[in-house]
Amino acid sequence: MAYRFARWAACACSLSILTGCGGAIRVDPPVPDPASAAACEALVEGLPETLDGAERVESAPASPYVAVWGEGEIALRCGVPRPVNMAATDEVPVINDVAWFSAPSLPTLFTSVGRQAYVEVTISRSHTPETVLVDLAAPIKAALPQTG
Repeated sequence: MAYRFARWAACACSLSILTGCGGAIRVDPPVPDPASAAACEALVEGLPETLDGAERVESAPASPYVAVWGEGEIALRCGVPRPVNMAATDEVPVINDVAWFSAPSLPTLFTSVGRQAYVEVTISRSHTPETVLVDLAAPIKAALPQTG
């Protein structure tokens, strides 16, 4: 139980989302490996301006690997590490040809897997995860090739 809490706290601290009041939304940017950095930049540039009714907003610090919509209601980080709680035997749902890992202990955090880079998406409960993930599938497939 302490391990689960520690992992949740680490995720909550690393994201630091939902702290912006009227300005840029604070999201800790990831540091993708050099092989994924350009693909992550292309992904973020190709993301929609509106996602599940939320408009895209600025993040702080500014990063080519981060996108935020609404008042931090939806946040995307490209080039994050592999989820530590994902086992090789975990089955993950596939939505429009993009596989998404979600730990039951973190029901609003989704990570795309099986691509050149891991993409982490935090979705507030005021949005429908399936709608958001469907809308993100095309840009992810365009920017991040599948891995073996």
